[in-house]
Amino acid sequence: MPIWSEVGQGTNYRSHRIIDEMLEILASVTEKPILRDIQASQVVGLEVDESTDVSVVKQLDVHVREVVHKKEIPTQIIFGLGTDGAAVMTGRVNGVAKQLTDTWPWLLCVHCAAHRLALACKDASEKVPYMKTFKEHLQQLHLYFRNSANRTAALKSAAEALGISKLKVKEVKDTRWLSQHQAIQNLQRNISAVLGVRAEEVEVHKCPAAKGLYSFLATYRFIAALHLQADVLPHLARLSKVFQREDVNFLAIKEQVPVTITLITDIKKAGDQQPAGSYLAQLNKNLDDPRGLGGFNISAEQERGRRGQPAVGGRQQFWQRFRSEVMDPYLDGLKSHLEGRFHDLDVLAAFSVLGPQAARSPNNEAALVHLKTLAEKFPSVDGSTVVEEWASFKQHVVTGTLQDKTQLAIMQELTSKYEEFGVLYPNLSQLAAIALTAPISSVNCERDFSAMNRVKTDLRNRLQGEHLAACMRLSINGPPVSEFPYQEALEVFFSKPRKMKCSNVTCTLCQ
Repeated sequence: MPIWSEVGQGTNYRSHRIIDEMLEILASVTEKPILRDIQASQVVGLEVDESTDVSVVKQLDVHVREVVHKKEIPTQIIFGLGTDGAAVMTGRVNGVAKQLTDTWPWLLCVHCAAHRLALACKDASEKVPYMKTFKEHLQQLHLYFRNSANRTAALKSAAEALGISKLKVKEVKDTRWLSQHQAIQNLQRNISAVLGVRAEEVEVHKCPAAKGLYSFLATYRFIAALHLQADVLPHLARLSKVFQREDVNFLAIKEQVPVTITLITDIKKAGDQQPAGSYLAQLNKNLDDPRGLGGFNISAEQERGRRGQPAVGGRQQFWQRFRSEVMDPYLDGLKSHLEGRFHDLDVLAAFSVLGPQAARSPNNEAALVHLKTLAEKFPSVDGSTVVEEWASFKQHVVTGTLQDKTQLAIMQELTSKYEEFGVLYPNLSQLAAIALTAPISSVNCERDFSAMNRVKTDLRNRLQGEHLAACMRLSINGPPVSEFPYQEALEVFFSKPRKMKCSNVTCTLCQ
């Protein structure tokens, strides 16, 4: 920065007031281009969530997907609100969504798809007693190794001896959406090492904690459940990652959820004939592998079988009971909860009228119902005009320039400033803009809270209010240090009279 080379070394600003002002200026310079984009937007949406920081103070985060309310953005262009579905957000009497819709009746309130998926997975596990116990033991397994450096070292040595990748036993938490998938993925790969360490702790060190865990892990039902989860969770994790994308829209629910449900249904239908390459298809082979699970002689069906009660039947009977008592109820529950959480899309489902399938359907009744639903929800859309626009627009989809495009591409064409469709069909253009900006997921808020935890550490626990917000804006939206517009920040700083003057008499900033 050339100006600083002209300033005397004895001249400086050290007061907290000036430092705070500089911080606000840096944050405002970072925010300006974002606000310009917001003000130029046809439609905007809000994402709202709440978290507790390191000083046990609740912080409400209004994430700007396209707008920040207090930046004087016209409220009539705010059409979407995304929340995590908590009662304080969606309560029927005093919830945030209820209070906002009382003021803005056209507001489209959406429960975060990523949170809904996590709740569906949690509910499905808790409905099956064994799967609930299975999940609890995964967490106990993590704590067993995490709380002891010696046990962790023993696991590492066992993994090296067996030629297995050095993997940690991951923690399982409902608040971390992909934690169980990562835990299962790691455990599936090094289950032999984990059992080996457990067996040694039981036989050599007589550890009661190891004995309890080993008696649960070294059973047919646990190994089968591990293989089942290894087949199911990748599909759910893939869906969760789709919902966690920054630019996700309602098409992710419409297109990806049915695919995931079909994959889960196929696992159940396969029954005894699981497809080659799946973990369940390799269950018996893995149990007999002398270099892996075969060395542990797993013959008990459940934990009680290792406590003196003889097992009834062989592996075939174990498998049939596992299917009827664990696998089928779990898969049915997972399918049911996914359908229940994502079935009633309400207004979001009506946006399907903008897709190629609705335009090519010979029956227009469903499309007209959807258009009526959207016109009633959004007063700025004229009901009769939008029907006329759709009758003309669908010809472009069926036989015109849009006939080979997906629904996402069609909606992007409608909202583009460089295409004529937005001028020809203003009502459809606005509906497409609402569909694209409706906050289907509030994961951006979760990322903001992660940034808050990086900024507001134990040593900075006094950060509050505007100062914390300014630091977060710089952390989240700020460019690299080498690309920061320092000249613009200096111009803002010296727009007020300052005591510090540089020695250059021709300087236009500080003179």
